[in-house]
Amino acid sequence: MARTASLSGFPEWLPQERLVELHVLDTLRKTFELHGFSSIETRAVETVGQLLRKGEIDKEVYGLSRLQDDEGEASRSTTTDKADKADPNALALHFDLTVPFARYVVENAGYLAFPFRRYQIQKVWRGERPQEGRAREFTQADIDVVGDGELPFRYDVEIALVIAEALSALPIPDFRLRINNRKLAEGFYRGIGLTDTAGVLRSIDKLEKIGEGKVAELLKSELGASDEQAALALKLATIRTEDTSFVDQVRALGVTDDLLEEGLSELQQVIEAAVQRAPGKVVADLSIARGLDYYTGTVVETVLVGHEQLGSICSGGRYDALASKGNRKFPGVGLSIGVTRLVSRILSQELATATRAVPTAVLVALNNDDSWSAAQDVAAQLRGRGIATEVAAKAEKFGKQIKFADRRGIPFVWFTDDDGKHQVKDIRSGAQVDADPASWSPSEEDLHVRVITA
Repeated sequence: MARTASLSGFPEWLPQERLVELHVLDTLRKTFELHGFSSIETRAVETVGQLLRKGEIDKEVYGLSRLQDDEGEASRSTTTDKADKADPNALALHFDLTVPFARYVVENAGYLAFPFRRYQIQKVWRGERPQEGRAREFTQADIDVVGDGELPFRYDVEIALVIAEALSALPIPDFRLRINNRKLAEGFYRGIGLTDTAGVLRSIDKLEKIGEGKVAELLKSELGASDEQAALALKLATIRTEDTSFVDQVRALGVTDDLLEEGLSELQQVIEAAVQRAPGKVVADLSIARGLDYYTGTVVETVLVGHEQLGSICSGGRYDALASKGNRKFPGVGLSIGVTRLVSRILSQELATATRAVPTAVLVALNNDDSWSAAQDVAAQLRGRGIATEVAAKAEKFGKQIKFADRRGIPFVWFTDDDGKHQVKDIRSGAQVDADPASWSPSEEDLHVRVITA
């Protein structure tokens, strides 16, 4: 990246960097729409009660308060404090897009056709410690399918395949979707006598950060696990396969439980489909836990091969009870791509660049100040055929106008003489040819900004 943001954790891209981000966003949008997902946008704020409706979360949430109260005096700090959390009606910025989407589904259920397929590309906010890959304000791109009453498991498979296709179209290194199933994990823990399965999941979720030894200590000190129970939980978490052989490895541990069997079957279906349709992109990884409590089945995290220290660039899973209205349930499954995290790595490692810094392909030069109106006519003809065009602001010497185009990254300069003859100059090669604004076009490569991989 060209520079560091002046306010830590709130990245701002330079124009050429922004073009790379737009390419990523456009690629994701096109892929999602090809698979029938509709776009929505939800409000930036939710009530604290809504954000915490599934219990405490492991995200630091930004609360909102007015700078001036009704008497015009300064109010409290805008960060979420204990008083805010105690007030379910206090407002806070959303920390992900899944919780707002669940609320959206409940409020609009009478207007939606189920199963409802949506994608959502929006900013979210978290009180992260800023570092590469972690920002306080960042963009996520989510896809979800939500059902009314029930949602066939086949959608768990489809979501993983759509994301694999979307990521494959981006200018990023190879990646792996690491997939597990919460039923499998919870059934296993229950089968070895650990009843606080949510607590075990939270401990296992820290495995890559603190290591097996410290996780074992957590299991024993906080959850009352014996040495044998902690060892078995860690053995499960070390299983990782690129095919369905994980099933036999789990059963070899000698634990039996109905929920475990259900989870094994579901994960087997996902991996079987992925091996066939997205070979080499998906692994069964039984260390994946996902810290959020609302996940109930399939869980996914995604890493870039060779860039694992960046953390997960895409995560999510199945949630069966997050959205409900009385006795009516809206189970869903979805995945979220961390767009800002991806773009940060693309830019910092120069994995891809935009071919120019501006969308403009042509600068129409001015012979004199009186020629501005005629130059606008030429620009209008070019724009009418989809060619991004600017008109020079001053009738300076042509050399200065060419230098201006060069500084902007504009490849072509258009000239019109007093007799109405048109010529266009490629300032990279110096070639200058006669041209007609009604028919001339640049090459396909120069017509639009392209993002090319290194």
